[in-house]
Order: sequence, then C-alpha cells, then structure tokens
Amino acid sequence: MSACNSMKYQESNDNLQFLHQEISQWRESPSEKTVYAPKEETIFLSGGLTLLQDKLIESALNSLGIRYISLPNPNFASFQTGKAYGNRGQCNPTYFTVGNLVKYLQKLRDEQGVSAEEIVRKYVYVTAGGCGPCRFGMYITEYKKALRDAGFEGLRITAFEHNKGIYQGEEIEDPLIEYTPTFFVTLIKAVIIGDIINILGYKMRPYEAEAGSVDRAIEECRKLVADAFLQKRSPLKTMWRCRSILEKVTLNRLQPKPKVMVMGEFWAAMTEGDGNYNLHRFLEAEGAECIPQPIINRLMLSLWEAEQKLYQSETLESETSKSIDFSAVKTRMMLKAGKAAVKLYFTLYAKAIGLHDYHIPNIDKLADYSKSYYTLECEGGEGHLEVAHLLESVKENLAHLVISVKPFGCMPSSAVSDGIQSLVTARHPEANFLAIETSGEGAANFHSRVQMALFKAKQAAKEEFEALKIPEKLPEKVYNYLYQPTNRKAGSAAKLIASL
Repeated sequence: MSACNSMKYQESNDNLQFLHQEISQWRESPSEKTVYAPKEETIFLSGGLTLLQDKLIESALNSLGIRYISLPNPNFASFQTGKAYGNRGQCNPTYFTVGNLVKYLQKLRDEQGVSAEEIVRKYVYVTAGGCGPCRFGMYITEYKKALRDAGFEGLRITAFEHNKGIYQGEEIEDPLIEYTPTFFVTLIKAVIIGDIINILGYKMRPYEAEAGSVDRAIEECRKLVADAFLQKRSPLKTMWRCRSILEKVTLNRLQPKPKVMVMGEFWAAMTEGDGNYNLHRFLEAEGAECIPQPIINRLMLSLWEAEQKLYQSETLESETSKSIDFSAVKTRMMLKAGKAAVKLYFTLYAKAIGLHDYHIPNIDKLADYSKSYYTLECEGGEGHLEVAHLLESVKENLAHLVISVKPFGCMPSSAVSDGIQSLVTARHPEANFLAIETSGEGAANFHSRVQMALFKAKQAAKEEFEALKIPEKLPEKVYNYLYQPTNRKAGSAAKLIASL
C-alpha cells in the first residue's frame, strides 16, 4: 500500500525531538459510531481448534439458537494476509488467526457481495483473551488494527478469559453471548467428543489397510454427532453408534511404527494445517504414529491452576483474616464440580465409542514430575506441562520421540520450557527430544529436522518389536481397534505382542 511505503520510521539515536513532544495515547475505538444489528441477527465467527472440533462446536452452538459459523482452516494465504495487515514481530498464531479472519471477511465482501458496512453491523468475532508473559495479551488489539486497515473498522470482538470458566461475563451488563452453564456444558461436550474421536483417529490411521478408510469413518461419525446436537439427541447413544462404524475399518496393527508425542505451545501443537507445516500428517506419511495433545489437557491445567491460586490466597496471612473464612467455598465447590463433570463426560463418551486405554492427565502427578525443574507458580503458556510431558514420556516409556513445536520466539515455550528441557535431557540421555519452531515459512528445514529425529525413533521401535517373540497363531482381536492392551512397551505393535 502506498501509505505503508511512504512511512518513515523515526530514528531516535541522534534525533531527540520526541523528548518534548506532547504524549498522545492511541485509541482502539472506531472513529465513527456504528449502529449494530440486534442479537437475533448477530452472526458469530470463531475457529482455531482442530478441524473436527471446530465443526462440532458450530453444530453445538447452533443447537442453542446461536448463529455461529466456524471459520475455514487457516492456511498459508491466511498467514500472508496476517503479515500484510498486522504489526511486525507478531507470532505465528497471531498472523494465521488474524489473517484468516480478514481473508474470510474479504471473501464475504468481494465474492458474495456483502458490503463492508453490513459485515461490521452483523458479524462478531469470538476469541480467547487473557494476559501472560507473551504476545497473547495483544491479540485483540492486533485484530482491531488489522480489521481497521482491511476496511472493516468497528467490527465487534468479544473475548472470553481462558481461565475464568463459568464466571465469564459476570461484570458485563449486556453480553453478546449469554455465558450460562448450559452454554458451557454444551461447548465442553463438543470439545470432549472431538478430543476422543481425534485420539482414536491418530491411533487407527497409521495402520489402516485401505488408505483413507479411517478418515471416511471419522467423517461419518462427525456427521452423526453434529446431527445429534442439532436434533437434541443423546451424544452418548451417538458415540455408541460411532463404535459400529469404526469397527468396520480393517487395520494391520502388527507394524512396528515409532510413537511420536507432539506437544508444545497450545496452538502450534494442536492445529492441523499450514500453521505447523501439517506436522501430524507429515509424521504419519513418514511411517509414525502420533500422540496428540487433546484440548482437555489444557482445560485440566486451567482448573488445576485455579485451585492452586485459591489455596495460595487462603494460606496468606492477614491482619483482617477471619479464623473461619467461607468466601472461597463457592469457588472451591465449583472447581471440584467442574473437574468431576469433565471426567464423567470424557469417561462415558470414551467408553461408548471404545477408547479404553486413554486416561485424563493427572495434573498433580505431572506437577510432581516437573517441580524439581520448573517453578509451578510460573503459569505462562502451558505452564509446567511441557517439562512434565517429556519426563512422563521417559519414565513411563510412552513414546519413541517427543516433539515440542512452538511459534518462532515463543517466550514461555522457547525461552523457558526449552531452556529447562536441556537439563532434563542431560539427566535422562535416553530421551529422544526435538524442540522446533515455526515461522510460517521454512517448511523444508522444519521437515528435515523432524526426519532426522524420526530416524532414531524408527530404530528404537524396530528393536523393541523384534526383541519379542511373535506367536504362531494370532487371535483376531489384534486387528480390532477395541483391543487396547496396557503394558510398558511404547509401540502399538509391541504392546499387542507383549500382551499375548
């Protein structure tokens, strides 16, 4: 843009004129007042989770009467759009998500003929907010800046605090979305079901006898679950119907494939697309089995952090402290009820569809693993989870390779967690660990580093499998995904043979 090309940055090394200039504050509010559409006409936009979960959340919220659209998966064009309209020095998730929103609105305007004024009047973007030791707290400002420069100044953004749970919007007089318990229960159900189906997909896809059969079965399950939300049918019975669909998929699970745990910064480790160079699918194409990090892990960490804050506030000494203080009883009860509800829903849905060998992470146990390395009060990013997952993988032999993926320059993940991981790997030299950053470009270098780490993992998986004696006659259950033995072997094929 000509306006950008003619911009000259002030060089303050030898120019001190700015010292006596009047200080002015940049304001986020639009220059002109906009008359927005009423709630019943408002359309909400969001996205950014896994492909399956975004679609399930769309159906779940539509079932509550909320006009909600899940944005398409961010791609490299989204990244380029984000860089064109965003500030310098932002991280990958910012560029991809900001650019994805702008790209979607431009398509509405340019291809579907919806005017920019109508878009601003009717549409609302929903995103997560909060503070922390990184650029996460700047996301909303970045959205507003990019929207203004793209011609959509004034488009509303409503944010929910990622650590407030059901207390969202208590201080808002006229919220755009009613953050009721029904809203959160429905949302969490969609997220949990998405997690469960995603976990099964990653377990089954590397061993499918017919390419694409697992994806077709999962898409059929997605449609069933989405329809169950819209028709107000039981998700539990629907998950049982999904079991019969997945059972029809033919698997050959006696192939020694390395297990790769993918963790790291929340968005970079979870997204399925150009945001992490399609890492999960790349690993599968290279002959590996992925262990993804489900969103429920982050949810349980948020509940754990809330409990820790409550405990710390209760143990602080104060001159005005009461001998018996009931002010935190409600919060404590809500936290316990929240944890119990999440575990109950996950267990019921997982058993119904046939996921037997996955357990919700015990955050207290993970904290014990990492507390001698990581200050537990440091809550930035994923907190102590990155360090804990590597230690858990080594001590419990969960994976042949652990990959920690994060945006370029991510402060909590790169500067803090990766710095500590060097001590972990020094004390546990058997750990096969790769910390790798994404920047939007450089896929060839990224994939090359993953391939080098994967070579060692393949050798480990092969040696583990060949050390076992394969029985002459194998029962049919080894080819059925419902048979999920638990033992100290890391690879799926080795687990099956060891169980026999």
